[in-house]
Amino acid sequence: MNIFKGFMATALLLSFVACKDKKQTAAPANAAVPVSVVQVSESGNAAYYDEYPATLVPLNQSEIRPQVTGYITGIHFQDGAKVSKGQKLYTIDQQTYQANYQAALAQVAVQETNLIKAQKDAERYHALDAQDAIAKQQVDYADAALAAAKKQLAAAKASANAVRANVNFATIYAPFSGTIGISQARLGTSVVAGQSVLNTISTDNPMAVDFVIDQKEIYRFSKLQQSKNTIDSTFSLAFGDDIYPQYGSIKIIDRAVDAQTGAIKVRLVFPNNNHLLKAGMSATVRVLNAASSRTTLVPYKSVVEQLGEFFVYVLADSSKVTQRKVVLGRQLGPNVLIREGLQAGETIVTEGVQNLREGAVVTTDTTKAKAPAKK
Repeated sequence: MNIFKGFMATALLLSFVACKDKKQTAAPANAAVPVSVVQVSESGNAAYYDEYPATLVPLNQSEIRPQVTGYITGIHFQDGAKVSKGQKLYTIDQQTYQANYQAALAQVAVQETNLIKAQKDAERYHALDAQDAIAKQQVDYADAALAAAKKQLAAAKASANAVRANVNFATIYAPFSGTIGISQARLGTSVVAGQSVLNTISTDNPMAVDFVIDQKEIYRFSKLQQSKNTIDSTFSLAFGDDIYPQYGSIKIIDRAVDAQTGAIKVRLVFPNNNHLLKAGMSATVRVLNAASSRTTLVPYKSVVEQLGEFFVYVLADSSKVTQRKVVLGRQLGPNVLIREGLQAGETIVTEGVQNLREGAVVTTDTTKAKAPAKK
């Protein structure tokens, strides 16, 4: 019994010592959280690029379709070549159309002969009528025959002109100067008027670039369009990591906003003297954005996101932090622009934010530094 009592006493003593040690080593509930901080300072005007996905399009482009049906008998250009306005491109078999035209000309000659006969008859009957040697009705018939002959000749000439147009349409010319594509028809190909696409011709210098902006940006781009009389670095073009060496300018802002998307199309033009830009290419339009007011730039790691909103922890009195909602601007490398929510001179937490809550007490072992400067 004495041994059991001694054992119990020893166990109680050990338990007491362990509890005492635990109480002595446990951190208090309101212990200060170690963090790193930075003092917010007002920075100068921020300059960066807004980026928009874009597509390269020609300012002028046209599909070449035949206006007559037949077989291709001639191709008078090299695929992908530069062509001039009025240059001969294709010829279509003209034999049928030439034969029809000759027939139409023969019909015109017949009607011209009929007109001469009707004219002489009318003159003769009018001379007899002046001598009162013919019935008045005969004169009226002669005048009616003359009028009919004139109309028949006019109809024959119109028909001949229509057939001649088909002969002319059998030769296809470039509608404007530009670059022609790869021919979709070869010698001997049968083509149908208005349906077959023979080729496509387009301009490529300058080259247009189309992209869309939100309607909230219309005022900004309208001011850029009005104020930029010369091409400068405001508008540039990127293909991945490669930047096109020449700058562009606004050609036009579309007439209306899309009611469903709230967006509007903007068209830029870029010089393309070396023909590096091709229609249909995808690119990124870079629009230089120089902030008109002084803004703040803080490390992005200091920002906490909660349910789609953004916050930072601001150091207040008594070494406590308070959570402050902010409105973010563009991210610039490891930093981010703050549009609203912070004032110069305030101190925010940059490291240790994951351990913080509203009103938490913090300790800072590091020397306070200013917010990163803009480049």
